[in-house]
Amino acid sequence: MPLGKIQTQIVAKLAAMSRLTDEQVQALVNHPADLNGDALDKLLTEEYRITAFQIFVARAKAVNIAPFNVSRWKVTPQTFERISQEFCQEHLVLPVGQVGDILLVAFANPFEVNIPVKIQEMTGMKVARLLGREKDIKDKFAKETQGSVGFEDVVQQIGAEFGTSSEAVEVDNVTEDSGPIIQLSNRIIEDAYYLGTSDIHIEPQEKEVIVRYRIDGICKEKLRLPGKVGPALVARLKIMCNLDIAERRLPQDGRIVFKQFTKKGVDIDLRVSTAPLNHGEGVVMRILDKQKSTLPMTALGFSEENLRKYREVIQQPYGMILHCGPTGSGKSMTLYSALNEINSPELVIRTAEDPIEYTLAGINQMQMHKQIGLTFASALRAFLRQDPDIILVGEIRDKETANIAVEAALTGHLLISTLHTNDAPSTVARMTDMGIEPFMISSSLLCVCAQRLIRRACKTCKVQTEPTPREKEILEKALGWSGPICKAAPKGCPKCGGSGYKGRVGIHELMITTEELIEGINKGFETAELKKICMRAGMKTLHQDSMLKVKEGLTTMEEAIANVPLDL
Repeated sequence: MPLGKIQTQIVAKLAAMSRLTDEQVQALVNHPADLNGDALDKLLTEEYRITAFQIFVARAKAVNIAPFNVSRWKVTPQTFERISQEFCQEHLVLPVGQVGDILLVAFANPFEVNIPVKIQEMTGMKVARLLGREKDIKDKFAKETQGSVGFEDVVQQIGAEFGTSSEAVEVDNVTEDSGPIIQLSNRIIEDAYYLGTSDIHIEPQEKEVIVRYRIDGICKEKLRLPGKVGPALVARLKIMCNLDIAERRLPQDGRIVFKQFTKKGVDIDLRVSTAPLNHGEGVVMRILDKQKSTLPMTALGFSEENLRKYREVIQQPYGMILHCGPTGSGKSMTLYSALNEINSPELVIRTAEDPIEYTLAGINQMQMHKQIGLTFASALRAFLRQDPDIILVGEIRDKETANIAVEAALTGHLLISTLHTNDAPSTVARMTDMGIEPFMISSSLLCVCAQRLIRRACKTCKVQTEPTPREKEILEKALGWSGPICKAAPKGCPKCGGSGYKGRVGIHELMITTEELIEGINKGFETAELKKICMRAGMKTLHQDSMLKVKEGLTTMEEAIANVPLDL
């Protein structure tokens, strides 16, 4: 096939640069294979020994745009002042300088004509296009994701403004209204958001304040600040969520609507919890990303068998479905995804939540307010008078809520809620401890889904290997199978930040009620006995499901065993 127009121009430019002889040019022009796209680049590098950078320069000249070596450009905190990092990452562009009122921007795609117009509208500046290699631009974002977006300048500003070293910043001088403190609090939240953090921990120590991020379930230290800056930083966060800054002896809960405090278009809310600790007040902030939608059921990590069973259960007209697991195990996302799947104009769905994490179209959601007496129990009572078909209760925390939930499930409503237990069978014992009669539990319960989130092995750098004898033994016992499994690369890669893991996947233990299980609950069987009954009925335990993820190459044996203990 003949070369495309751009490919022909690239060959011509390489010839002009004395990288190709006349015979080589003729051979390329008459080449029998289709050399459009990456095929030409591959042929030039492998057979003609042309470097990738030489091809890049020729491509830039072919499209009449100046080439720019992005790999040598240093990203600083000021890089994304005019164009947000999120926008740059989405459209693969990178601001690389400014000349007067002209902004120099490197583009991976030279044929993109709408993006320069958008940048001009956003910044009010003219845009000069440069051509950058897509790989180099992506690498810059990968390194940016690993490292700091630049807190050093803020810490230096605090020191410069108040004339002190990092060892002794006077709290009388540094206030919650100080420019550097406002900038620091905003930048911590923005940085955490761009890194995919779920929780931000601000922890006072004896001489300093430590800021840690929880990413993919693992806490990582991000920043150390002078100890006496801590009270001003905490006070600033309290102001952002309208809490009492004078009250430092009692825990407080609040919510930050972050788009009110930033110009970078980061539309997130943060659930804030403060607590008095031995060296001052600590803060934990859970990031609720309103731009994220719920995931489809198929993307939650359910095995084919569990997904089929769970879909059958959520279609039932009445009964109780419970999700159990620790904080941050993905319970809320599963509940929202289930509601989204069964939501239709024919159904009336009411939810009682604390807080409302995601806003769902067509579903009536209620935010709890303990201060005025609006609790899960009072919300449930109100819902029962509002003709609902499906009720979601954020969490069953006490006997009163549990009683009303069971009554709702027994009177023609489908009730979905969460509970904190280690596994599915122990939910029965937990509800019995709350004072619910066993026959009420067995009559109302449809299923219990216990779940955890475990880290995915990075798709880019994971390596396949043969399991050790002990690993084979574990796989054989859990699945009756042993074969090649995946390991995380020791040093990782830029995409996973050097950890060997990227993202998380759910593991599930689905306990569906059967006649034998109902009989066991009514007779007051122990949790271990109930677990055996469920396994005879086909329930896969959390450990078995985690081993299934190992078999499928989604995670590693180390990660699976670290999160879920082996079955006895």
